[in-house]
This record gives sequence, structure tokens and C-alpha cells, in this order.
Amino acid sequence: MQKFPAYYTIWHKLGVYALKYTAWLVLFFLIVPIVVIIPLSFNAEPYFTFTRGMVTLDPAAYSTRWYDAVVTNPNWMLAIKNSFIIGFFATIVATVLGTLAAVGLSSQYMPYKRVIMALMLSPMIVPSIIVAAGMFFFFTKFGLAGSFVGLVIAHAALGVPFVIITVTATLSGFDRSLYHAGLSMGASPLKTFFDVVMPLIRPGVISGAMFAFVTSFDEVVVVLFLAGPGQRTIPRQMFSGLREQINPTILAVATLLILVSVAFLITLEFLRRRSERLRGLEDHG
Repeated sequence: MQKFPAYYTIWHKLGVYALKYTAWLVLFFLIVPIVVIIPLSFNAEPYFTFTRGMVTLDPAAYSTRWYDAVVTNPNWMLAIKNSFIIGFFATIVATVLGTLAAVGLSSQYMPYKRVIMALMLSPMIVPSIIVAAGMFFFFTKFGLAGSFVGLVIAHAALGVPFVIITVTATLSGFDRSLYHAGLSMGASPLKTFFDVVMPLIRPGVISGAMFAFVTSFDEVVVVLFLAGPGQRTIPRQMFSGLREQINPTILAVATLLILVSVAFLITLEFLRRRSERLRGLEDHG
């Protein structure tokens, strides 16, 4: 039984219960369409619906055939390999550029902060179709369309705003006197940054890198505009599968992506708690 403060009236209590159960309903509304994909990916039949055997929990109605189809299909394996390769290099570029931009924007000597921040965050605000069309016409002039380099640059541009946001949030609680103390001890600005600043903002940098990787891993519109036949990624392969041949292989891949997303969320929560502990130790000290 939930305990309430003595001064709570009946309306306060109703408000608490209404807020709690509304939150559960919203969570249910968001999670169920995702969770239902998992059992469907084990369907022994080539359908996107629950069969009678699945409802009655008949073991014969369940199969891993669609996961085997992913592993044995060269198109899916190429898409998985491309997604990881492009996501890895795009994450590195986005993390480096985003961290540098966040450090610069956090400086008190940086002019026109709001304008520059708005411009740097524009890729996540402007509709993807507009960004993709602009990149296509720009990259075509430099021969980057249909190449891995072009895709890495495009995905990095989409990931930079997420790195800027997370690193900027981490820098908001950073004590700049530590940086100046390092300089006063004779260390160079670069050494002070890596030895003093970087260890404290590392959780934010890693979080931003993970968001950049997920953004690259999930991007489909830019890939449709810029990728050639050899740069097929998982989202593009799923999009093609929905148009050409619908089967639960797509659900199997979606289930694997859900597991990857859950692993990322757990890691982000771990980093958030670690960052809070570091800030707590810093405040205590």
C-alpha cells in the first residue's frame, strides 16, 4: 500500500494514481508493438500473424528458420557488414567533431553561440528527406555518391548533433577551474584536455558516440539517396524486403536490432549512473 504525506487530500492521491497508471499505459502503448515482433520472428510459417499453433504454444509452430535465412542469405550478410562498417567509421568522425564542437561552444569566449548551435543541430531538426536530397546533389558534384566515404560523411553529419547535445550537457557541470589549474602547472592545453577534461566528460562522449552509432545504424532515407548496390545496409535491405518479398526474415532482423538497442540502453544507463557518481564525488570533494 502506497503511503502519502499527511497533508495529501483525496485529489492529491487521485492525481498520483492517475499519473502513475497513465505512465504505465503510455509505456504499454509504446512497447507492445515492439515486443510482439519477437515471438512472430519464430513463426514456422511464412506469415506476419500468430498462427493457431503459436497461440496454443505448440512447439511445432515455432522455428528458427528465419534466423537461419538471415545467416545464409548473402544480401543480408552484406547489409549487416556494411551497417557495422559505416556505423563504426561514422561514429568515430561524429564523436571527434561533435566533442570538439561542444568544447568550443561551452567556452565563454565563443561568439554567436546560439546561432552556431542551431546550425549544428539542424540535421536532427530538418526532415530527413530534405537532408538526403541536399546531400545527394552536393555529393554528386564531388563523386561521393554511391561510395562508402560519402555514406560515412553523411552518417557522421547526422550523428554530430547527438554528440554535441550529450557532451554539452556533461560540460555544463564541469568545473573549469580544473582546466586552468592544469595550465597553471605548466601543461599544454592539449595535454590538459586529455588528462583533466576528458576523464570527466568521458561518459558524455561515450553516450554521444552510441547515439551517433544508432543513428547511422537506423538511417534509411539518406542510404536510399546515396548508397549504390554495394553499400546496401540493414534498413535499406529491410525496406527492399517489404517491397519485394515479405517474409518473417525481416522480423528476425528486427528482433536482433531490438536486442542491440536494449544492450545500448543498458550501457547508457550504466554510464549515466557512473557520471552521477563522479559528479557526487566531485561535489563532495
